Amino acid sequence: MVRYFKNNLGDFVCGRSAHEVEGDIDRSYWKKIIKSTVDTILKGQPPRKPGSGGDGGLYVGVAGVAYMYYYVAQCEVFSSERYDYLNTARDYIEVALESAVVEKHDEHSFLLGGAGAYAVGSIIFKALGQQDVATKLVNDYARLAKKVVPLNFLRCGSDELFVGRAGYLCGALALTRTHQTQVIDSTSLHEICEAMVTSGRSGADHHRYSTPDLPCPLMYAYYDTEYLGAAHGLSAILQMLLHFPDYYKSNYSIEECLHQAVDFMMAIRGKDGNIAPAMDEVGVMRRHEDETLIHWCHGAPGVVYLFAKAYLVWHEEKYLDACKQCAEVTWRKGLLKKGPGICHGVAGSGYVFLLLYRLTHDPKYLHRAVRFAEFMMTDEFKGGARTPDSPYSLYEGLAGTVCFLTDLLEPHKAAFPFFDVF
Repeated sequence: MVRYFKNNLGDFVCGRSAHEVEGDIDRSYWKKIIKSTVDTILKGQPPRKPGSGGDGGLYVGVAGVAYMYYYVAQCEVFSSERYDYLNTARDYIEVALESAVVEKHDEHSFLLGGAGAYAVGSIIFKALGQQDVATKLVNDYARLAKKVVPLNFLRCGSDELFVGRAGYLCGALALTRTHQTQVIDSTSLHEICEAMVTSGRSGADHHRYSTPDLPCPLMYAYYDTEYLGAAHGLSAILQMLLHFPDYYKSNYSIEECLHQAVDFMMAIRGKDGNIAPAMDEVGVMRRHEDETLIHWCHGAPGVVYLFAKAYLVWHEEKYLDACKQCAEVTWRKGLLKKGPGICHGVAGSGYVFLLLYRLTHDPKYLHRAVRFAEFMMTDEFKGGARTPDSPYSLYEGLAGTVCFLTDLLEPHKAAFPFFDVF
C-alpha cells in the first residue's frame, strides 16, 4: 500500500526572491480557511470532558486544542480575534486542567498527561494577563521535576518525548520562552539531563542490535523497542539535551557523547535521507519502498529537527546538508494519506519546509510549504486521505493543521508545536 499521494505539484522556479514568494501568499484567503477550520474544531471537539478513556493530553485532547487557539491568537493577522480566541483557549484549558487533577497517575507526562496541561495553561493565562494563575501553574509544573529524575521511574521507558524526561524538558523550554526566564531551577534540569545520559549509556551497553562497526554511545527503548524518530525515539531525546548547553558544555565527555550519538543518526540514514523507525529496521529491508514511514513521528520529517539543532550548536555543514536531504525526501513522499495532521500527516511534512526556510532563507522551501498547504484544499486530498482517529486534535487532526497554516502567514517565526530549535 502506497502511504502517500504522488507529488505532481509545481516546484520552485529559480530566480524568484523570498520577498516575491512571501508576497504570493494570499493572507486573506488563508485567514478565511483558518477561521473556518477553527469553527469546525469548536463544533467537533467542544471544550468539555470526554465521555470515557481519559482526555488525551496535548496529543489528542482538549489541551492541544487550547494551544491551537492560543497560537492563532499570537498571529498579527488575527489581532482582531485575539481576545475571543484567548478566552476560548481558556475554556479548553480549564477542562484539561480539571482532568489533570483527576488523572494523577500520568501527571508527569508532557504530551499525554497533566504536565502538558500545566505548561499550556500557564502560557494561556499569562497571555490573558492573569499572572497569578500562570505562576501557580508554573509551580505545578516545576514540582514534577523530582518525579522524573529517578532513573527508571517508568517501566515502559523513562526518557522519550510523550511521557518521559524528554517531554518534561520540552515543556520546560516552552515555559522558559514564554515567561522569558528560566522557570525550572538549574539543579533540577541538570539532574534530569544527567539521568537521561546515564540511562542512554546503560541502554547502549545492553543494545540488542549490535553494530560494532557503528557504535552509538546512547540508546533508549520504549516498550522494549529502540525507536529512533521524534515521537518516542533517540532523535527527540538528543534534540532536547542539546537545548541545555549549561549541562553538556560543563563536561567535555558528555558533549562528545552527544556529538557521537548525533553522528550515529547521520550514519544510519538511508540513501534517500530517511531514517528507519527503530533499530530493528536499520539496514534491513522490512518494508517496500512505498511503505516506508516518512512522518514526523517516525522518519525524516521528525529527525530533521535534531540535525537542525546540531547545526545550530556545532555549525558543521554536514548537519545542514542532512536537513536538506530530509526536506527532499519529504517533498517526494510527504503528501501523506493518513490525513492533515502534524504527527503523521501533510501539515507535519509542510513544517519541514518552514524549518528549512528559517535555516537557509531559501525561498524554495517556503514555496514548497505553500504547495503542501494548497494540496490539503484539493479534492484529491479530501477524497483520498484517511480521517484521523482524533480528527480535531493538535497532533493527529485539524488543530495542528491550523498551527501550520497560521505559520504560513508569519514564516519568519514558524515552528512545529513545542519543537522550536532556534
